Amino acid sequence: MIERLPPGNPAELYLRISYTDSLSGTPHADTLERWDVAVLHAQDDFAVGSMVFYRVHLDRGVHAAHAMEDESEDLAEIASVILDAETGYFTDEVSEALEYVGSALLVMDRVTLDEAWRGYGLGAALAVEAIHRLMPGCRAVGKQRDALRARTAELALAWKAESAGE
Repeated sequence: MIERLPPGNPAELYLRISYTDSLSGTPHADTLERWDVAVLHAQDDFAVGSMVFYRVHLDRGVHAAHAMEDESEDLAEIASVILDAETGYFTDEVSEALEYVGSALLVMDRVTLDEAWRGYGLGAALAVEAIHRLMPGCRAVGKQRDALRARTAELALAWKAESAGE
């Protein structure tokens, strides 16, 4: 038996994906694209959440890692884990783990869902749908938590190696 129900029918949720060239006129215009995703309920088109994605083009414009660093601390953290600081492309380790299907990186920067809609697994399902729509041409999809986990694992290994040397 379901103890609590969402405030509306989840089948009536849909995504409105939009691209605004907000970086036009900046050095990052060819490298970064910001995509905003509104999560709307069909009844009265009211917003119940939102997502922000960045498509990072590694093969055009300015150095991708620098563009990400200039845009936000969260993007800088992701860049520091998966992009080579010298080249702006995927690190060798990351590149070897990926099939070559494109030259861009899709970064999920932010996901919000109204509190009344949380706890039903809808955030993950909606994020997967948005990723599916935005990922063509991307070799990888990243998010802040992945970068933090990878950095934590890297630091843990370094600490373990340092401790073993003492």
